[in-house]
Amino acid sequence: MTIAAQATPAPASPAQKSIIDKAIASVGDIATLPEVTVKIIEIVEDPRSTARDLHEVIKKDPALAAKVLKVVNSAFYGLPGQVASVDRAVVLLGLAAVKNIAIATSVARMFKGGNLAPGHSAKDLWRHSVGVAVAAKLIGKAGGEPAGQDELFLAGLIHDLGILIERQVFPNQLAEVIKRCAARKGTFLALESELIGADHQAFGDALTTRWKFPRHLRAVVGFHHTPERLSAELRRIVSIIHAADVLCCTEKVGFCLTAADCALDDDLLSSIDLSREAMENVRQQFQAELTSAEAVLEG
Repeated sequence: MTIAAQATPAPASPAQKSIIDKAIASVGDIATLPEVTVKIIEIVEDPRSTARDLHEVIKKDPALAAKVLKVVNSAFYGLPGQVASVDRAVVLLGLAAVKNIAIATSVARMFKGGNLAPGHSAKDLWRHSVGVAVAAKLIGKAGGEPAGQDELFLAGLIHDLGILIERQVFPNQLAEVIKRCAARKGTFLALESELIGADHQAFGDALTTRWKFPRHLRAVVGFHHTPERLSAELRRIVSIIHAADVLCCTEKVGFCLTAADCALDDDLLSSIDLSREAMENVRQQFQAELTSAEAVLEG
């Protein structure tokens, strides 16, 4: 069986698993999603749930309700007229879209303040994450991706969560990874494995598993640099995020070292069924869309 045909990745070694488990156990608040977000994910994943169930949860969290309305009324969704109530927003967008907004709101707080390394802030990582979200949305639109543009946006937004685990648990090692990668003394993933014992994909996979995220989102966080290791069922959405990541690193958006060794070559474009011309159109739309998304997600 070839690697590309494998349905699941090779398991982590006992040493690597120990490093990952200890890291996730030690990160405290960063590894705990707000109760309301956990509840929203449970509701959306339950086929018996209704829009009313979701509305009842959101209305108990005024800050989340306000954020949902802000995003719903933004250019991202382009709805005619202003939506004044969460109930109406849930009806118009559906449970899955509102779930994505809730998750995005929850994870955004984790990128606030602090540095990854000298010259590289958590805000840089957030800007890169927003950039990948925007690029993924545009690629999905260009390719008619059935997963939905809002689902791709969320997937892009959370793809690098594992770096936040490294920042909190292994700050000195992460700083050294970044220093060496910037000096072109190795690729980001190889340096992570050498200096930390696991890469940010592995830490992100463990974190999103703990959070009980849907399978496709866990796959994105855990394999966005290695989509070929996944089954065909999951490979396409992860490949789209990989392409979006490469585009953002090529365009120098925010923290852009993780995929600096990759290129938007014919093999990658073929894996997402996108022509070079279509990708160039995505690139041309990208900066304007990024500015719009940053305005929506700030605060």
